[in-house]
Amino acid sequence: MSPPAEPGTDHVPHPPTRDEGRTLRLLVPAAQRRPLAEVADRLDLDVGDVRAKRSAFWTMLVLSGVIAVAGVVTDSTATVIGAMIIAPLSTPILGVGLGVVAGAPSKVGRSAAYVVGGLALVVAIGMLVTLVLPATTDVLANSQVTGRTSPGVGDLAAAFATGFAGAIALARRDLGDVLPGIAIAISLVPPLGVVGVCLGEGQPSLAAGALLLFASNAVALVVAATVVFSGAGYLREARAARRGAPAPRRRVAAVVALVAVLVVAVPMVANTVQAALADLWLGQTRAAAEEWLSGTDDASVDTVRWEGQDLVVEVRSPGSLPDVATLQEQVDELVPWDPQVVVVHTVGERVDPAG
Repeated sequence: MSPPAEPGTDHVPHPPTRDEGRTLRLLVPAAQRRPLAEVADRLDLDVGDVRAKRSAFWTMLVLSGVIAVAGVVTDSTATVIGAMIIAPLSTPILGVGLGVVAGAPSKVGRSAAYVVGGLALVVAIGMLVTLVLPATTDVLANSQVTGRTSPGVGDLAAAFATGFAGAIALARRDLGDVLPGIAIAISLVPPLGVVGVCLGEGQPSLAAGALLLFASNAVALVVAATVVFSGAGYLREARAARRGAPAPRRRVAAVVALVAVLVVAVPMVANTVQAALADLWLGQTRAAAEEWLSGTDDASVDTVRWEGQDLVVEVRSPGSLPDVATLQEQVDELVPWDPQVVVVHTVGERVDPAG
């Protein structure tokens, strides 16, 4: 027998007020709106059948973490997608948002503790697998890692859109079928698996990038849940239940949310700008290399790419190449930190300014 619902979480949906009616009709129609008690029961792992909820959460999280890390190590997109679908981390993250709306710091704290514990568990799985498995391939170079270690503004925008979709689907009875797709889009466990893999490989800077991706997704989920649940009428119900009780400090919550968004947004914007500049400098270097080869018969530039802080220029030519120092000087005028230019000839000869 389930324990009685907490005050203010009765199963009878209240009619919307004039202020929130329009938002409620557009976002969560009254006919499809889940009661606050039902949403709270789904998101609070310490209410109702606690033992079953906790068992399901930790079991699925461990399995999801193992699947995600295996997919990352083997560079298998299909395997990583499987881990996204069964990952339960979105439950306590959305629970943080509901706790903010309900003005219940204890709920926020409990849900946040599950998130932190889940984070540590998946990262530990990633590190353990990386240290135990033999290094047969360059794990850090595969697409599952490189695609999650330098998130940008596009990733943040996708996280917010997915967060809103997830919160709306949870508040409505008729959108349960879209939850697996939302789980794939938000991608919570795979970035944590990448964090563990990168730490196991001794690359903390790459691990920080993957952790930033997870943090942005988590923050987006919390902010979106707070907005959607408030607009769905849960805020009004929670206020009615707290009559006579101290009002929660919503201004503090808003400031904390804003700071959290800025913390994840600033480095992601920086990553986006850096990526744009890197592409610009690649194009300029290619143009400089083509000009450098303009006097050489049958010579052409195949590719120009970054290799760490160095610029690698692959050249196809049947004969000798001009002095690479000339190209190095041109690149030094284009790129602020004067990267080393390495020219790779198709016949296998490697030419650089020092040689």
